[in-house]
Amino acid sequence: MISLRIKEMRTEKQLSQKALATAIGVSQKAIDYWERGINEPKASYVVALAEFFNVSSDFLLGITDD
Repeated sequence: MISLRIKEMRTEKQLSQKALATAIGVSQKAIDYWERGINEPKASYVVALAEFFNVSSDFLLGITDD
């Protein structure tokens, strides 16, 4: 679920994977792997993504839809 949420929010903001990666301090490859469900972000990056997109970590993880 997190893979879909990351990609959805990134594309809504018209960001490249590289731009998102730079904003939260990871590689573009990490974003690619997260979006394709190969890997999942560790907790500190879930927090960074939530802060960047101004959503809750529960939303990112698919626990809530708000």
